Amino acid sequence: MELELYHYLLICPLVFLGGFVDSVAGGGGLITLPTYFLAGIPTHIAAGTNKVVNGIGTATASVRYLKSGKVDLSIALPAAVGALAGSAAGARLALLLSDALLKGLMLVALPLVAVFLMVKKDFGLETGDGPAVPPLRKLALSLLIGFFIGGYDGLVGPGTGTFMIMAFTALLHRDLISASGCAKVGNLASNIAAAVVYLLSGKVLWAVVLPAALCNALGGWCGARYAIRGGSRRVRGMIFLVLGMLFVKMLWDLLL
Repeated sequence: MELELYHYLLICPLVFLGGFVDSVAGGGGLITLPTYFLAGIPTHIAAGTNKVVNGIGTATASVRYLKSGKVDLSIALPAAVGALAGSAAGARLALLLSDALLKGLMLVALPLVAVFLMVKKDFGLETGDGPAVPPLRKLALSLLIGFFIGGYDGLVGPGTGTFMIMAFTALLHRDLISASGCAKVGNLASNIAAAVVYLLSGKVLWAVVLPAALCNALGGWCGARYAIRGGSRRVRGMIFLVLGMLFVKMLWDLLL
């Protein structure tokens, strides 16, 4: 596929925005993946390119969170291990699905996040001072969160970071900033695993990767800085913005 200048003028700003949103509250794929569709890139190639580009952006945001001390490694590392396995399996499954079915999964799966927010009234404890989780249970839950949400990331993708943040707050009683940092590390692992699968299958559009990755990485760095300085209030607000985008996108797709 040959790309013109207008393709880059469409992709780069939106990929920057996606990196920014993703580093704060997850869900950046809600912006980046449809952007590749708008540029006329086929579904599987769009998904593969998205994994490579977002992996670079997520790595940048992860470094920012790690430097700030906002990552609980006892949660993040097991989650990353689980995410590596789950995402690789999910990506392999995605390659077996038709374009139409894969796009349908992307459109249907995401808005389920809203149900969690409506039910979980104490979501996003500012201090993360919920009940202490025993070490073995923390390890097991972190692995399972990483594996299942990583599997979703490899199969569908957008909203993975948001799902991880919610899981870490609901099940492991982390505050939103710490949960965001842990989610970045877990999401980085799932991106790497899925990206490798797509790379080996030749489903990456290299003409897009470098400029888009630079924009996504810059957006990720700026977003992490914004979240860390603003506290949980900003993260929670951005999550609701992401959910709003989910519903608008679903409504739009249903009407077309």
